[in-house]
Amino acid sequence: MKKILVPTDFSEQAHIALRAAAGIARKSSAEIILLHIIDLPHETMDMIQPGYDLPEIMFFKEHAEAKLSQASLSEELSGLNVSQILKLGRTFDEVTEVAKANNIDLIVMGSHGASGFKELFIGSNTEKVIRTSNIPVLAIKGDETEVSFDKVVFANDFTEETAKGFQKIVDFLKLNGSTPHFLMVNTPNNFKPTHVAEAMAHEFLKQYNLDNYEFSIYNDLDIEKGILNFAERVNADLIAMGTHGRKGFARLLNGSISEDLMNHSPRSIITFKL
Repeated sequence: MKKILVPTDFSEQAHIALRAAAGIARKSSAEIILLHIIDLPHETMDMIQPGYDLPEIMFFKEHAEAKLSQASLSEELSGLNVSQILKLGRTFDEVTEVAKANNIDLIVMGSHGASGFKELFIGSNTEKVIRTSNIPVLAIKGDETEVSFDKVVFANDFTEETAKGFQKIVDFLKLNGSTPHFLMVNTPNNFKPTHVAEAMAHEFLKQYNLDNYEFSIYNDLDIEKGILNFAERVNADLIAMGTHGRKGFARLLNGSISEDLMNHSPRSIITFKL
């Protein structure tokens, strides 16, 4: 891992996300890129012409530049390679475009907060970044003073279509010294006998040479409820999952299911495009 992008609105939640990113950067010697987006209304964007800035825009730009500089000098980032990017635009579009343009390996973002003209990460923006990004996204939830990755619940269906990109998740877990707890959720509409589910999972996992992991099957009414209830039962630090389309298990992070998971989970979530 070489580059970590941290979108920030300078809120406490964004600061918690920055601490999490700093911890990962120290383990991987990665560079942290701080990104602030002045999220403008469409009518304001239409008024901005080349070589001309509205006085209000200049005020927000100067204020944001000062805040970015201050954030880059925070104690949590001491000794790390840190750079800054300031953008005017639409929030989730700019996050994914900046990540692609700068060859980012991981996006770490808070799940809520507000700054400037509009709220930056409340509601759908975080979900849109997760659903549209081809780059792994770590969404930090809650108000923990320190984010831990010791116990990670990784929900999967252990089919071959999820194998592509699976190594990315395994590498992240190993990098952070995590103990992965692989989970298969059994639902009434897609139920598997225990011996069938166990055989599928262990046959799938043996190709990744994992030294230490746990595996569980959890029965619930739907996948989202199963993940949330199981993560609560084992007191997980983090929920991990892959996204790869809109069929079967991949629907988990699309449409209303993803919104429910992001809104209802008190735990941080990391997603990987498979």
